[in-house]
Parts: sequence; C-alpha cells; structure tokens
Amino acid sequence: MHDILLFLGEQPLVLLFGLFCIGSALGAVRIADVAIGPAAVLFTAIAVSAVATANDVKLTVPEVVGTLGLVLFTYTIGIIGGPTFFAALRGGWRPIVTVTATLGGVAGVAAVLGNVLGLPFPTIAGTFAGALTNTPALAAATERSGDAAATTVGYSIAYLFGVVGMLVAAATVLRRRVGGSQARGLTNLTIRVERTDEPTVAEVVDRRGGEVVFSRVMHGEPHTDHVLLVAEDDETLREGDLVTVVGPRDVVDAVARELGHRSSHVLQADRRDLDFRRITLSRKELAGRTVEDLELGDKFGAAITRVRRGDVDMVAADDLILLPGDRLRVIAPVKRMKEVSSFLGDSERGLSDINPVGLALGLSLGVLIGTAHIPLPGGGFAIGAAGGTLLVGLVFGRLGRVGPLVTSLAHPAASTLSTFGMLAFLAYAGTRAGGSFTAAVTSSLGWRIGLLGLVLTSLTAVALAVVGTVVHKIDPTRLSGVLGGVQTQPAVLAFANERTGFDTRVALGYALVYPAAMIVKIVLAQILAGG
Repeated sequence: MHDILLFLGEQPLVLLFGLFCIGSALGAVRIADVAIGPAAVLFTAIAVSAVATANDVKLTVPEVVGTLGLVLFTYTIGIIGGPTFFAALRGGWRPIVTVTATLGGVAGVAAVLGNVLGLPFPTIAGTFAGALTNTPALAAATERSGDAAATTVGYSIAYLFGVVGMLVAAATVLRRRVGGSQARGLTNLTIRVERTDEPTVAEVVDRRGGEVVFSRVMHGEPHTDHVLLVAEDDETLREGDLVTVVGPRDVVDAVARELGHRSSHVLQADRRDLDFRRITLSRKELAGRTVEDLELGDKFGAAITRVRRGDVDMVAADDLILLPGDRLRVIAPVKRMKEVSSFLGDSERGLSDINPVGLALGLSLGVLIGTAHIPLPGGGFAIGAAGGTLLVGLVFGRLGRVGPLVTSLAHPAASTLSTFGMLAFLAYAGTRAGGSFTAAVTSSLGWRIGLLGLVLTSLTAVALAVVGTVVHKIDPTRLSGVLGGVQTQPAVLAFANERTGFDTRVALGYALVYPAAMIVKIVLAQILAGG
C-alpha cells in the first residue's frame, strides 16, 4: 500500500485519472434509487488523500489542474445558461435578494453561535466558508485574519457536511419533482376561436409573456377547400378559425379558455399543405442568432415552434438565441421543407467542435476579470477566476456572436467540457481537504466546528428551500440549481443535472444566484474573520 501511495504521489496525472475512474464508478452505484454521480470523485479524493496522510505520504492534484477544471466548469455553465439567464433575471431579482438576506442571516448566526462555542473569529470565518463550500471565501478570510491554520481547520471540518448536507437538500427538493413532477413539458393543442374582437397572434403571445407560439391556422371550417397556413405574428384570429398553440400545458390551457375552446380537430395531423420535422442547426454562420433573425417566414413561409437543446424542449420565442446542435421543430409548406433543411444545415458533423477562438477568449477575459480588485471599506475583494469566467460565460452565451466571432458553444461540446472541468476540480479539492481532514477532526476544536458547520449548512438549505417553494413558487427543478448556486458547489449542480437529465432549468437556477452568492460570501467571510 505504501509503495502504491508513493507512486501516486510522484505521478499526479495517474492520481487524477485514477480518482476520475474510481469516483465515477462509485458515483454510478444506486442506493435507494439515488446515485450521487460525479460528487463521488470528491469523496474518493478526500478518502484517498486522508489514507495517504496517515501513511506520511502527500497526495495532491496540481493546483493549476484544479484551477483549469474550475474555470472550464464555470465558463461552460455560463455558456449553457446564458441564453436564458438575462431573461430570467428580469423577473428573478427576488430570489437574489432572498439569497443575499439568507446568507447575511447565516453569517450572523455563525458569529453568535461561534462565540457561544468558544471559537475564535478566524475559525468561525473558516467554518462559514466550509459550511457554504466556498474556497474564495476561505482565501479572503485567511488574508483578512492572517491565521491560515485557524481558517483552514474550520473549513476542512465543515466542508464535507457542506457538500453532503446540500446534496441531501437537493435530493429532497427533486423528490417532489419525481413523485409529482412539476416540470412544464411542452404540448400542442388545436383551439377553435370563439372571440369576435379579432385579436392578432402577436397580441395573444405577448399577453402570455412569450411562453407560447402559434404554429398553424385555418380560417373557416375544416373539411373544405380552406388552406392550412403557418401562423404569422400579424395573423388576425376570427370567430370560427382553428389554431394550433404550442407551449407549457397550463399556459396552453389558459390560451384555449381565452380564445374559445379545445377543438376535436387536430390540425397537425393534416400534412397535405404543411409538414413538420426536426432539423439540426449546423450552419456556423447561423449560430448565435435569434429565432427571429433567421427570418424563416419571409424566406420560406416556415416557422420554428420548438427548440430541443440537450434533452429539453423550449418554446421557440422570437428572442431565443440558437446554438449549434439545437434541434429545431420546423413547420413549412411541404414543397419547401428541403430548402429549409438545406438552409439550416441539418448535419451532425462538427457539433463536438469546441470553438477554440471563442473559448480561449472567454476564458482569458474571465480570469482577468476575476483578478480585478473591488475596493470596500476594510479591504475589498476579487471575485476570483470562477466568478469571472461564469460572468463572461453568461454574457458570451447570451450574445451568441460578436460580428463574425461566434462566442457560444454547441451544447454537446459545452456539456463535455463542463463535465471534465467539474471532475478535475472535485479531484483537486478532495485531495486538498483530505490532507488535513483527519487532523482537523481529531483536534480539540473538532466537535464544536462540526456542530457550527452543520447548523450553518442546514439553516441555509432549509431557509432557501422553504422560501423558494412557498414565497417565490420556484419549481423543484430550478430550485435544485438555486441550492447548488447558493452553495457555489459544482457537486450539487452535477447531482441535480444527473437526476434531471441535464434539464436546463437546473443550470439556469445555478447561474441566477451564483454570482451574488459568491460575492456576498467573500464579503461576509472577511467581516467574520475581522471579528
């Protein structure tokens, strides 16, 4: 055993990929139908590193590997969530305020309970950072206090439950999704119009916040010579018309009540005039453009009703930015479908390309932004490489392209880079924590730090889960991402992604609160460390 540990200490790449292998295999094991997924790499790294330390061998994954993994992970999460993040932000400021207030309250509890337990403020600050699994907060607390030993001991003991506790919270939240899924899957419905005020398609869509699209319209009675048409935004809906609406079931049902009633006819079954199919967006020059920018209606008399990204269907709103590899549900005149297919590309080749120019530019800008010092009374802080790359990823994902430069990534490529980056960071973080874990647990402060960390993690998880569900009515899928984002913990995000089949709402919830949570925790850790 000692010889093997010595070999791993001398061969960090063998150690890294060995942790990938063992951790991923363990993460696939299901207990009570629950698998923790890639988070097992973290726990494997902690265990192996702790055993090595007990045998006087130091095992570490190089810091540069951990940093590279972290920035790859956060940048690609931003790229994936960027197209929908800013739209969600317009109505999502309330969760951000809630997260800020919750973290402030938890820091207050840390100061009071830490004093009761007789812990020095540097240890309290380190425990706060560990309970909320935030390494930049630990660095900020260490710099402010000047006592690396005290902050690191608190961080090491609290960190493990910080991950496990929030994993349990995410699993609990997602259990509601599995048992009584609130996922708003898309559906289509043919509606007979009974209104006489002749609203336009655009007016109805605007009233529903762009959550639905109209795909087909037939003026007059079916079974006549009336032609089935693609529904344009300026189409006037008259009494007796039949229309097909696509969107979340509850919104579609509301539109049916608004316009008239469900029809027994199914317009999408009539393929004499209009056909529909899934077409893969593969033309690079179209990547980063919105649905409206494609102008399929003007060019071909066609329309996009749904966009499938990964395993998730989205309504093809006019302002939705399209990424390479998106599968578009297109409605078009039968004779023009081949032209539409040729225009969009419809090829699987090149979808794994990582767009090296855009990727390198985004990572470079993110790291530079992360190093910028933000002055505050008593010191100031930097958001770090993770925060910087996440912010740039969100912006680049939202822009899609800047002139001729494509800033986005195909979803398959982004997901692959994200997974690799996450595994590399978890392996690095595990070996760092495992080296001091045993000594920290057996110290005289161990049980007091453990108790404080348990209270802080549990309080954060419970408060956010309750407020998110009861007050903000956040669906369980997105709430699991919010919990991971507040914890700034890739393992929780990975677990939620695994359980939901990489539902984009998870990444959206994570990205929505991550920047605010990162900044607030860094500031609070500095305040706690200063006493």
